[in-house]
Amino acid sequence: MSGSSTLNRWVRPEVYSLFAAVGTVVGICCMQLIRNITTNPEVTVTKENRTAGILDNFKEGEKYAEHCLRKYVRNKSPQVMPSINKLFSDPKWKDS
Repeated sequence: MSGSSTLNRWVRPEVYSLFAAVGTVVGICCMQLIRNITTNPEVTVTKENRTAGILDNFKEGEKYAEHCLRKYVRNKSPQVMPSINKLFSDPKWKDS
């Protein structure tokens, strides 16, 4: 009886957006964890790699740090809507 009322309380059309947002965040966290475990040069999962000690693998570390998303946004403006920001912050933009 209480299981049915709990299900009716949480599974409503109004809550679907909350489920989608939480699911997206959990997916991003899982993706980042998998990326760190599989490609981070400082993480060693296997016992053979742990016995090697500290490795000086600078090229692998640079490859990990300079991933494709970072290369894409490097020369982009850090603003979401630059024209609106310029409208409100630059007095010369209002005159033209």
